[in-house]
Amino acid sequence: MSVCNNFNVGDKVVYPMHGAGTIDSIDKKNILDEEVEYINISMPGGVKVMVPRNQAAKQGLRNIISQDEVEKVFCILETDETAMSDNWNKRYRDNMDKMKSGDIYEVADVVRNLSFKQKEKGLSTGEKKMLNNAKQILVSELVLVENTTSNEMEQLVDNKIDVSYKENRENVGIEAEINTSSVVSKFIPFNVGSTGTSQE
Repeated sequence: MSVCNNFNVGDKVVYPMHGAGTIDSIDKKNILDEEVEYINISMPGGVKVMVPRNQAAKQGLRNIISQDEVEKVFCILETDETAMSDNWNKRYRDNMDKMKSGDIYEVADVVRNLSFKQKEKGLSTGEKKMLNNAKQILVSELVLVENTTSNEMEQLVDNKIDVSYKENRENVGIEAEINTSSVVSKFIPFNVGSTGTSQE
């Protein structure tokens, strides 16, 4: 997954914090007596984005991933969450930095981590909005790679996270309960009489 300077009309690209879209045209505009080339991108929902060509690499514009790389994205969604700060402000900043990177693997990490947190104890309004944005960015790229619909891809992403959560969280909870019961039984004497002492 690399940033490229050689963009052409029809290329499918990703613009950090916006998602994936298709280059409609590359136009020249005269700005302050200087001719500047702009890459015009059609994004999901009818949004249009203009990126100066000479700033494209600096702003993180890149081509979408290949189909071979999609499996790595799904693997991230299917694994356990990575460590996040307990401090809300730091956690928010860390996740925002991942999203701003434009790296789909980092975005997938944010989607999975926040989805797990939402299932466990819910999210604040700010983190709910962040989760929705991250998921839209993730889905928009996967849709273009896999040539499917947003609804189908979002359902697939949700299903993978649900399975991952059950395997990594609910099973852990069950094992913890079993271990706790085993420990407790060791300290409860058998054949306890009315006096509260063990009977030989």
